[in-house]
Amino acid sequence: MTMTRPNAIGAPGYSETMPCEPTSASCARRLVRAALNAWGLGHLIDDGTLIISELVGNAARHSGCRLLRVSVRLPDRDRVRLAVTDKSRQPPTVQAPCCDDESGRGLVLVEAMSDRWGTEYRTWGKIVWAELGS
Repeated sequence: MTMTRPNAIGAPGYSETMPCEPTSASCARRLVRAALNAWGLGHLIDDGTLIISELVGNAARHSGCRLLRVSVRLPDRDRVRLAVTDKSRQPPTVQAPCCDDESGRGLVLVEAMSDRWGTEYRTWGKIVWAELGS
């Protein structure tokens, strides 16, 4: 499997394209960890890596795409934006799982752990993002 290298994307940020499969969550966590450490925001690593894992897992389970793109940006010194881009226009749906359910909690966790989250639609797909305050 060929992996791309993380690319600096401006204001500061990093992104990486990876296969749209659950195993890509570990690469996404490494990217988030590296970016947050580089920016001196190590205290956000636990929340950031859990959030990106859930976003990648959601895309892998529901988008039907071959690839996804993970990005980590620092739009303001006190705010980090984590995002997963895919080519599906199917909206993410927050579910209300029962206590015995083994899945369906991803976006509930994202909502609880982030300051805010949302979806931006494009003609070619969507970007699901979450922000953490530093």
